[in-house]
Amino acid sequence: VQLQASGGGLVQAGDSRRLSCTASGLPFSSLSMAWFRQAPGKEREFVAAISWSAAKTYYEDSVKGRFTISRDNAKNTVYLQMNTLKFEDTAVYYCAGKGGGPNFMTAGYVYWGQGTQVTVSS
Repeated sequence: VQLQASGGGLVQAGDSRRLSCTASGLPFSSLSMAWFRQAPGKEREFVAAISWSAAKTYYEDSVKGRFTISRDNAKNTVYLQMNTLKFEDTAVYYCAGKGGGPNFMTAGYVYWGQGTQVTVSS
């Protein structure tokens, strides 16, 4: 059972980056998936979520219009396209999965990836 996140790195403010999270050993196509992030010294926070069918997506206010969550159930992969990155987007980004509908709380998610670091230089 594994969620493998990738795509992080060092970028400049205003750049774009796409994160990927690939599942193995999970019923991925039946899971709601989400991205959370955690900056140094801060709690882990919700970024975006997507229902199992991709019919519904949800975003934290500060990323609306800049980030897009999507999924490819045939590839067991969820993506986070991040555009117009800002310094304050710097964090470790985690993908997470749960049964049922998506929500905004870390406690609702039972499957977690290892995180991928995104560093935005100003």
